[in-house]
Amino acid sequence: MNRREFNNKSLATLASIPFLSSLEAQVSMMPARPIHSSGELLPIVGFGSSKLVSLINELGAERMVEVLSALQSLGGKLIDTWPRNPHNDGVFGEVIARPDFNTNLFITTKIDRMGRENGIVQFDETMRLYQRDQIDLAQIFSLTDLYTHWPTLIDLKEQGRARYIGVTVSQYELYEDLIRFLDSHQPDFIQVNYSISERMAENEIIPLAYDKGISIIVNRPFMNGYYFSALADTDLPDWAQAFGCHTWAEFSLKYILANPMITSVLTETSNPDHMLENAGAAIGDMPDDQQRAQMASYIDSLI
Repeated sequence: MNRREFNNKSLATLASIPFLSSLEAQVSMMPARPIHSSGELLPIVGFGSSKLVSLINELGAERMVEVLSALQSLGGKLIDTWPRNPHNDGVFGEVIARPDFNTNLFITTKIDRMGRENGIVQFDETMRLYQRDQIDLAQIFSLTDLYTHWPTLIDLKEQGRARYIGVTVSQYELYEDLIRFLDSHQPDFIQVNYSISERMAENEIIPLAYDKGISIIVNRPFMNGYYFSALADTDLPDWAQAFGCHTWAEFSLKYILANPMITSVLTETSNPDHMLENAGAAIGDMPDDQQRAQMASYIDSLI
């Protein structure tokens, strides 16, 4: 089955089943990699839900169901979230509490408020809205009030309210602060911006975290959409087909996923077809080191 046939079959399945289980739509399953602190396996492509949650009033809850079903149909489960507003987060919580999702997803949240008590209140409110007694991963967003909130996250893990804890960055300006934090602290996860067109993390941050046994989630694989705009008038090179790459989205995702130090990469979309394409990039051939160098050089000549 080629890529187009694979996507068409998956889409037909999505259209015929209102609420998928990961077994009902299984055509082929994406690989998973171990979380270093536990050995638990995590599928290597996940979903960054923040934008779609913010669009719930406009698009409705059913679009979220379709996107999550698309990811789940190929074995995905990681759903990264960031508190938005009580109404939208409440609707999102209703979606992930549905029987076809409830115990099959790996849900994260973030604290992004200043002050210890404000952080605790935010976490408690998120848990209520998400209808959960335990979150899979609690994170400090963009190192916000980092050394105030870190003891709170440790307490949440000890209490069993968070299975894993971590920190996030999505800006180069925060890299030095993250390195200093990692010199003396051991989160289960870090989340960092990394893509074929934004590669600074692979020089120090990613090797440092990997060597310390910290799992790595990637955000901004498409530079929040700038990547696609910059390549809008450029054809994908023919040599990309050698490792099963047929779209610019796959080009960046396969570059990231071919790095064995990466645990999982988040893709953000409101389109279930695009979610299928992104998740499908995890299945099949990956570029080798020589091909990755060629990819990086080619992108540097364009962006």
